[in-house]
Amino acid sequence: MPNKWTFKIPPIAVLICHYVGDGKDWIDPFAGMYSPAEFTNDLNPEMPSKYHMDALEFLTSTETYSGAGILFDPPYSLRQVKECYESLGRNFTMQDSQDVGRWTGIKKEIARIIRPSGYVISFGWNSQGVGKQNGFEIVEVLLVCHGAAHNDTICTVERKVQSNLIAPK
Repeated sequence: MPNKWTFKIPPIAVLICHYVGDGKDWIDPFAGMYSPAEFTNDLNPEMPSKYHMDALEFLTSTETYSGAGILFDPPYSLRQVKECYESLGRNFTMQDSQDVGRWTGIKKEIARIIRPSGYVISFGWNSQGVGKQNGFEIVEVLLVCHGAAHNDTICTVERKVQSNLIAPK
């Protein structure tokens, strides 16, 4: 069954345990609840994260430099983004409403801070992940079916293969 807290879904918990282990040097810019990462951030100040900033601002901070891996579990739909921002008194901007480009800046920061051979595990309704254009290759894809009319959760594990990548414009 689906769960609001991605990391509590049994097959996803197994996947995370395999790659993340104790969470040391792992980063989670959208931590919510139950993140195993050492460096956690969530925009919502009621979440048990160490930081409560915009995800892009968090990733550009020096304390999250050179991580072993990142858990990338942003809101999956525009509705979820809008509800999250509005519940925290933030404006839902035109850029926030764009499917294309919404996470581009964050993905570039992920590529910048993950050390070579580091991992990114992305969660959502597609398998795009951080992508080849940012120096990553897909290692594993886990499709989690929740049954009934629920969308599947697609988990994409990628490994950084290039250290000095300049992304195309």
